[in-house]
Amino acid sequence: MTTKDGGSDRSTRPVETWLTDMDGVLVHEEEPIPGAAEFIEKLKSSDVSFMVLTNNSIFTPRDLRARLLGSGIDVPEDAIWTSALATAQFLHDQRPGGTAYVVGEAGLTTALHEIGYVITDRDPDYVVLGETRTYSFEAITKAIRLLENGARFIATNPDPSGPSKEGKLPATGSVAALISTATGRQPYYVGKPNPLMMRSALNRLDAHSETTVMVGDRMDTDVKAGLESGLRTVLVLTGSTSKEEVDLHPYGPTRVHDSVADLVDLVGKEFPTD
Repeated sequence: MTTKDGGSDRSTRPVETWLTDMDGVLVHEEEPIPGAAEFIEKLKSSDVSFMVLTNNSIFTPRDLRARLLGSGIDVPEDAIWTSALATAQFLHDQRPGGTAYVVGEAGLTTALHEIGYVITDRDPDYVVLGETRTYSFEAITKAIRLLENGARFIATNPDPSGPSKEGKLPATGSVAALISTATGRQPYYVGKPNPLMMRSALNRLDAHSETTVMVGDRMDTDVKAGLESGLRTVLVLTGSTSKEEVDLHPYGPTRVHDSVADLVDLVGKEFPTD
């Protein structure tokens, strides 16, 4: 299909790459969302590339693969891209072989070790804040003092809260706000909605934004990041953003679907706008 000026209509071009969020799209905690396993299997069996993205920096891709597999969803380890990995890539590009004081868990520390960073509390180049279920007052205080001594402030993602079976938990964005209040220093957030995370995933796949779709459950992270990266976007209503909330935003997704189950039949086909 072509536009009036003779160019290709990007809204109906076949999709060569799919990016999809994890929590709220494929799973709720440990519970699979109906249709998620079928969607992933269709992606794997089709002539398309794909990657699962998550702002969760707690786990390594190997950990997340095991957790998804336990929910009946088989995602290859190399098809999982976390905010921890994106943060490590960013730091490697900015200052190869640097040092960092890290507040976070294995997903973040492992990613930094793999790019050759030294984790230290002695005059580090960066304070890197990630997600953890056990934020330590001592670690936060140390981060504040290192920032006051000149370290640069990086955070894996701006999410203020995260889900748990018992309810919401404070997440990276909330703790970053605490540190910022104490220091007057604002972090650079690498994860969604920063388009940097999308672009780093596309680079890994050797994919192009013109032929990529982003699937997510949040307007303020997934859809916004996809839009600012030049991707077509799908909002699914199985997570954070309700149908009633969509029109409250000054931007919109390309399509809205009830769940990822509605996307199975779209894989490998043209991507209609309605």
